[in-house]
Amino acid sequence: MHHIILIGPPGAGKGTQATKLVEQRRMVQLSTGDMLRQAAKSGSELGIEVAKIMESGAFVSDDIVTALIEERLSSGDQMHGGFIFDGYPRTLAQADSLSRLMESVKTHLDGVIELVVDPEVLFERITGRLSCPNCGAVYHRSANPPDKEDICDSCGHKGLVQREDDTEAALRTRLLEYYRKTSPLTGYYFRSQQLYQIDANGTPAEVAEGVLSIFNNFAS
Repeated sequence: MHHIILIGPPGAGKGTQATKLVEQRRMVQLSTGDMLRQAAKSGSELGIEVAKIMESGAFVSDDIVTALIEERLSSGDQMHGGFIFDGYPRTLAQADSLSRLMESVKTHLDGVIELVVDPEVLFERITGRLSCPNCGAVYHRSANPPDKEDICDSCGHKGLVQREDDTEAALRTRLLEYYRKTSPLTGYYFRSQQLYQIDANGTPAEVAEGVLSIFNNFAS
């Protein structure tokens, strides 16, 4: 059982690699976004508080996010292969909170895997993405086009669209924000000798091979 954090800029392929680890190693993907949405629907005391905050459009505090993660880690269910943190931590304060939390539940972090991608590759990946507004299926103009131009393979809807945040201008803003917040985190985990960087410019299969090779460095 191994526990990791997977980080990388928009378009690096974090979701794809997390899905592969879930399938191949029976790991559990802990997405803070998903946990917040589930909590809001749960009707629990904490969930009601989360729902009110989300409905108001305000940011959920670090304390609440940490409480949700602690609840999930303490449950012990479906974690036979370990877990993958997705979208957390994003700041040094959150990294410190996570460290204390893992110590309190008597577990540990094996490593932080950073997917490193050249900016020009990111721009090609992101700005070429298209999605179906009807069923949500995702395509790419060159790497994964639909069988018939502008028609969704999954549901037959005509009229694929580009998301507003998949434009070049939006991506530049997202990347600036990502690197501003992530640079301190990579230094944080580098100092603790937990940071592993891999070249994620290749195909998903090539990147997956690199990710799996890192597990050989972890203690059994």
